Amino acid sequence: MKNDRQEVAAEPAIQILQPAGWAAPKGYSNGIAARGRTVVVGGQVGWDAQCRFHTSDFAGQAKQALQNIVAVLAEAGGRPEHIIRMTWYVIDKREYLACYPELGRAYREVIGRNFPAMTAVQVAGLIEDAARVEIEATAVIPD
Repeated sequence: MKNDRQEVAAEPAIQILQPAGWAAPKGYSNGIAARGRTVVVGGQVGWDAQCRFHTSDFAGQAKQALQNIVAVLAEAGGRPEHIIRMTWYVIDKREYLACYPELGRAYREVIGRNFPAMTAVQVAGLIEDAARVEIEATAVIPD
């Protein structure tokens, strides 16, 4: 007997949005569409679990902030590849730009090759005086 049910491939839970003809972004995505459980991670700075900074180095603080994001995300059963959006608040744009190679290595080590929609903003200051960067993230964990 013939099966009248058609199998339909499930749409991906996370889809990168890249308009035709646009230059490919480097290190981020222009947009993301996602289905699943939303997890919002508040701004994380470069301190450890006991709120101690171990470095004043931008890339070092960024790496720790990313590790903090991954730790919070894990509490919801999420992983770095579920991150769909990040906002970086930096004290000094030149410092941020100057450490791109080291920052890229730290990012790939912690987050992998996941490139969510991102925004970086230079701000006048952060609440934690020793912080050089604060990063917030949104993730969607597939159903």
